[in-house]
Amino acid sequence: MTGPTVDLRVYGILDVDVCGGAGDRLAAMAAEAVAGGCTLLQYREKGIEDARAALARIRAIRAAVAGRAPLLVNDRVDLALAAEAEGVHLGQSDMHPADARRLLGASSIIGITLKTGAQADELYRLPVDYACIGGVFATRSKNNPDPPVGIDGFQRIAFRARLARGSALPVGAIAGIDASNVAAVVAAGADGVALISALFGAESIEARARDLRDRVDGALRARGAAA
Repeated sequence: MTGPTVDLRVYGILDVDVCGGAGDRLAAMAAEAVAGGCTLLQYREKGIEDARAALARIRAIRAAVAGRAPLLVNDRVDLALAAEAEGVHLGQSDMHPADARRLLGASSIIGITLKTGAQADELYRLPVDYACIGGVFATRSKNNPDPPVGIDGFQRIAFRARLARGSALPVGAIAGIDASNVAAVVAAGADGVALISALFGAESIEARARDLRDRVDGALRARGAAA
């Protein structure tokens, strides 16, 4: 299964509950993050009540980044299509990746969340372009009923994911990751990290993105992976 190349190094998640719902502010935050080296963005809004307002926010973000980084939509394939976003990120209870692929086409990015080794084992049959494993650490940015998997758990799940799909599958880490632990997560095998408050909660988002990008790139080089 081959698809678009995905750069997970600094994956910024614009969570409406955490970052605020104003479309112009979200767009400005996205632009700052990309200017600092953010490589991938996701719009996340759980329990959308006003799809038109969400669509307007997604379009504003996409216009602000002007193709400098792909923009994915969490869960909602319909909104990704309407906004002409670059793809979607799906959870285990969202639309099946095969159905999303049929709707979005071969050139769109489809990502998936993995929480267990059993879910990783299923990747051999899923048309996804990357996987994010987590939560790795505890986080206040998302209500997560499952306990953190930790570094060891991340490594075990990542091993099974790559066994199922091959070493070329980009694998990221999510939840509780910040400047203090990003190098350790990458050293453990992550190709990148997904961030919410650690990136978008900074006074200077551009400076924070640049710092995180430097840390990720340095850890990748130390691991012997291309940065």
